[in-house]
Amino acid sequence: MAEQKSLSVRFWGVRGSIACAGHAYERYGGNTSCIEVLCGGERIVFDAGTGLRALGASLKEAEPLTLDLFLTHSHLDHVVGIPFFSCLFNPDNRVRLWAGHLLPDHTLKEVISMVMADPLFPVPPAIFTARTEFLDFTAGETLTPKPGVTLRTAPLNHPNGATGYRIEFGGKSICYVTDTEHRADGIDRTIVDLVRDTDILIYDATYTDAEYPKFAGWGHSTWQEGVRVANAAGVGQLVLFHHDPSHDDIFMDGVAAAAAAARPGTIVAREGLTLTP
Repeated sequence: MAEQKSLSVRFWGVRGSIACAGHAYERYGGNTSCIEVLCGGERIVFDAGTGLRALGASLKEAEPLTLDLFLTHSHLDHVVGIPFFSCLFNPDNRVRLWAGHLLPDHTLKEVISMVMADPLFPVPPAIFTARTEFLDFTAGETLTPKPGVTLRTAPLNHPNGATGYRIEFGGKSICYVTDTEHRADGIDRTIVDLVRDTDILIYDATYTDAEYPKFAGWGHSTWQEGVRVANAAGVGQLVLFHHDPSHDDIFMDGVAAAAAAARPGTIVAREGLTLTP
């Protein structure tokens, strides 16, 4: 029974903006954003970056399956894995894709159809043989995608919009807050309210405070702001995420050491890491 109530997260892609290959990215990983959350026997995926391809390959033996895939937003580094997600090519699978940032101007089906359109991509979403649904909501809504799972959402400060998520299951919670820019007039109270007292906060730490002024307005935050948010909200463990492509393993080692010193228990996300609150 304890296993049925367990909550965990596995990281399949932790990089931001563009995938990175090479020896300099071996330890933390070069795939873009994708995490897998297990709520007992239920599976929920967040973001569809290049890490989604490896996740799909790992699920072959679990098919047929039903899963939900929630996007923070639809910038390319977060959706580029969708055409390569093998779960979408099995007619016995059911896959629901969700987005909370597009209404009323767009729908998720429309946007993915634009991404997978000539001359940018050779085949449209109609090639998917799984029972595929595209579902839109408005950031701020509370959803119940699986039995016993509560998904609270909030709008994030990012160009073209984005959604932050709080997954609650079995008395535990994990928050996924990436692609958000902290505010110049003080801590973002929307995020603090979303993540208050959460067990694990996965936070956009693309830059350092020293780097940030060069990139103001690009829609990202810093590991130091992540520490400030975590302290203000009484977060359990802070996990730094969405590593900038210019930040190789050596740079991330430095971030990991500095962040752990600033807030003990803070870690840097890496591909293959699994956490259980």
